[in-house]
Amino acid sequence: MLWQALNAARDLGRVQDIAAVLIRYGFGDVVRRIGMAGALERAGKVLHWKKAEELARLKPPERIRRILEELGPTFVKLGQVLATRVDLFGPEWLGEFQKLQDRAPPVEWDAIRRQLTEDLGAAPEDVFSWIDPEPLAAASLGQVHRARLDDGTDVVVKVRRPGIRPVVEADLRLLQRLAEIIESEAEELQRYRPQLLVRQFSATLRRELDFAAECRNAERIARTFKEDDSLVVPEVFWPWSGERLNVQTYLDGIPGRDLEAVDRAGLDRSAIARAGTRIILKMILEHGFFHADPHPGNVKYLPENRIGLLDFGMVGRLSADRRQEVAELLYGLVSRDPDLVATTLIDWSESDDTVSDTLRDDITEFIDHYHGVPLEKLDMGQMIGEITGVLRNHSLVLPADLVLMLKAFITMEGMGRSLDPGFDMAGESASIVEDVLKRHYSPANIARRMQQGLTDSLKVLGSLPTDLSRLMRAIRRGRIEVHLDIRSLKEVGNKLDRAASRMTLGVVTAALIIGSAIVLNVQSDRQAFGLPLFGLIGFVGAALGGVWLLISIWRSGRDE
Repeated sequence: MLWQALNAARDLGRVQDIAAVLIRYGFGDVVRRIGMAGALERAGKVLHWKKAEELARLKPPERIRRILEELGPTFVKLGQVLATRVDLFGPEWLGEFQKLQDRAPPVEWDAIRRQLTEDLGAAPEDVFSWIDPEPLAAASLGQVHRARLDDGTDVVVKVRRPGIRPVVEADLRLLQRLAEIIESEAEELQRYRPQLLVRQFSATLRRELDFAAECRNAERIARTFKEDDSLVVPEVFWPWSGERLNVQTYLDGIPGRDLEAVDRAGLDRSAIARAGTRIILKMILEHGFFHADPHPGNVKYLPENRIGLLDFGMVGRLSADRRQEVAELLYGLVSRDPDLVATTLIDWSESDDTVSDTLRDDITEFIDHYHGVPLEKLDMGQMIGEITGVLRNHSLVLPADLVLMLKAFITMEGMGRSLDPGFDMAGESASIVEDVLKRHYSPANIARRMQQGLTDSLKVLGSLPTDLSRLMRAIRRGRIEVHLDIRSLKEVGNKLDRAASRMTLGVVTAALIIGSAIVLNVQSDRQAFGLPLFGLIGFVGAALGGVWLLISIWRSGRDE
């Protein structure tokens, strides 16, 4: 408890900043509901509740986006992660989240140079033959400078922003507490699973803060595609790379957004789009380790229609079992089996629900809509949008790894169509998807799964006598325990406890008044103001108890 109190005091200033921004954008009721108002006012902080009419008139998605921008780097990153949650938010919300740009004012060179000297063990001018003090790019977590090694190799030096980790950790603590309160107090927001979202976001952001992890991700993908000349991954220079510093080869290519330069260079847009699709699909469906944010800012186009990928801070992972589940979903879609598709989606959402008639009907309608359409004529982006719409309508939430996969698919198709308006991602992916399905349902894989299932069944049967014996022994000894986890039960108990305390205080106050009235009628040598002293003390105590009781009731009404 003491440690939590110290943390709360340490983060109080940040809590006030967050509350002030929420109130300014017309979310004062949210501040009250989650208890931030009462905590701040008890700490002596003053909140100005007058709403800014212009801001309050904005649509909710735009208001939330502007709030995230004002709250700083951690919350901008949160918005960018929410932009990947196509299973939770509709197009209007996703469109606003996608406007959040990871840009920040550059850190002054003196501060960057001091941190570089600590990480390199020497002044940067002694390690590099040349380094540019002007940043190539500046983002919320780090900034990039160009440099050159003694052997003439051009590199980029990505430096983590000095002092950024304590700020991020404070924000993550507050977000976790905020998610707990929202999930227990706001039933309409429980379907978004705020605690799960914050845990996943925290893990993602902490990985992005570790630049060494980004280097390992880059090297893993480089090894996977070492025989494929169409993909270029920057080389990592480990002697100068670590948690706060990342030194990689500089790729001198055409930025992904400069399509006019692609034409001037004589590159084949269609060939680049096909190569990019093949690369990302192989990462996802064959290797299960993929670049989760392949937007144009992280891509460079190189001679001979090659593609250079940058920034491997956000990657996705699909286990072999998960890739099999994806294959089963694809098989259910192809074979028009709505029950298989619905069961797979419910399993992914970790829901306790069974397949409802409405869910089955929605999936049947979705399958019928695309039945008979050749794979090469499918609009993959539209199809993913429709299936995620079904998920939202039935409050089904996908695991984070599948969300990243869907986001990568959508981003990839968008880039492909920008390169070539006639780009057909479904047609390009047909052969890879068919290979996955063939491997999944090959006799060898079926036999392997049957063997694994038989082995698991034998393990369960083997342990059954021991488990039954333990259960019967516990029953005989009366040691069977049933644990019930009822949401908000603790809060109900706290309210009952407060009510009982007030009732007790009311009874004591009433007893003091009655007792003091009796004492006043008894002659006593000890008097004050012409009244018996003990009777007067009783009345004073009753008055103080009554005032405290009134204040407690008033404050409780304000907090609610």
